[in-house]
Amino acid sequence: MRLTRRNFAATSIGLATLPRLARAADLATPTDRVILTVSGKIGRTNGGGHARFDRQMLEALGPYGFTTRTPWYDGPMRFDGVRMSSLMEAVQAHGESVIATALNDYETHIPISDFAEYGVLLAMKRNGEYMPVRDKGPLFILYPFDENPTLQIQKIYGRCAWQLARMTIT
Repeated sequence: MRLTRRNFAATSIGLATLPRLARAADLATPTDRVILTVSGKIGRTNGGGHARFDRQMLEALGPYGFTTRTPWYDGPMRFDGVRMSSLMEAVQAHGESVIATALNDYETHIPISDFAEYGVLLAMKRNGEYMPVRDKGPLFILYPFDENPTLQIQKIYGRCAWQLARMTIT
């Protein structure tokens, strides 16, 4: 085959997409208890069309946290976990919103655009300790309320979900 500009460009584009395709299939398999399952419009899975995460997998997405007051605790609390935007990137989410479902089947709908715009957190720790189920754990979606007073409204409080178990990207 003669290497023309067109062939070179097509080959280069094809090679450039290989890493992306490889990443689409290489989401690790949980080695511990699954604490979060993500489904729906996602490009990366690790079984049955779902992306399942144990704590170690979530922590590997990179640390993030903030201190804020919430309606559910007295005084400011430190929350640590991962950015929701990092989780969306990890599963290659390509939807508009998330349906977050808690262990008790509470559901809330959250625009994916909120994650980057407001720095939404998937918290695993409160004041340095992993959150048990009896204290809103193991996962809690939180907004940095003290950083942006416009977030301190019922509509945004309603988007927070504690005891998070599943997310569906729509």
